[in-house]
Parts: sequence; C-alpha cells; structure tokens
Amino acid sequence: MIYTIVLFLLAGLAEIGGGYLIWLWLRESKPFYWGVGGGIALALYGVIATFQTFPSFGRVYAAYGGVFIILSVLWGWGIDKKTPDLYDWVGSGICLIGVTVMLFAPRH
Repeated sequence: MIYTIVLFLLAGLAEIGGGYLIWLWLRESKPFYWGVGGGIALALYGVIATFQTFPSFGRVYAAYGGVFIILSVLWGWGIDKKTPDLYDWVGSGICLIGVTVMLFAPRH
C-alpha cells in the first residue's frame, strides 16, 4: 500500500512539474531548457507509472487522474499561491473516494 502511494505521488509530481515547466517556458518566456526539463519529467512520469503492481493499465491511469486532481490543487496552493476553496476540497475528496473504490474494491 505504501509503495502504491509513493509511486502515485512521484508520478504525480513528475507529471505536474513537467507540465508546469513547459507552461513556464511557453507561456512565460522562460529559457528553452525549462521546456526540455519539463519533457524529461513528463517522460519519467510515464516510466514511474509502469512500476505499479495493478494489472490493468486503464484502471491505473484512471486512478492517476484522480490523484493528479488532488495534487494539482495542492500544487496551485503551494506554488501558484491560489488558495483552494470549499469546492476544490470537496471535489478532491470525491476524487480520492473514486480512486479508492477503483483500486481497492473487491473483485472476483
């Protein structure tokens, strides 16, 4: 369980951080190497996700979507200084419940 959570967090940080670096490069005129770093981080995200132990690609990536929503809200709060409101937290909680159901519900 801890391994799964750590992988979700690492992949999420690579995906969001990589996207953010590319955003800064293209939208805020940062140097080209910021975009290259972002591309490398996004590639690492794809590699990190393969270490999950769940057998279904689709289920794992759908669950990553929910985790990334939560991490994106936290990123916006910590990096962009945009304080989440009640609906950001409620939506994040709903996503976390959905991820838990998708990954850990008993299956035959």
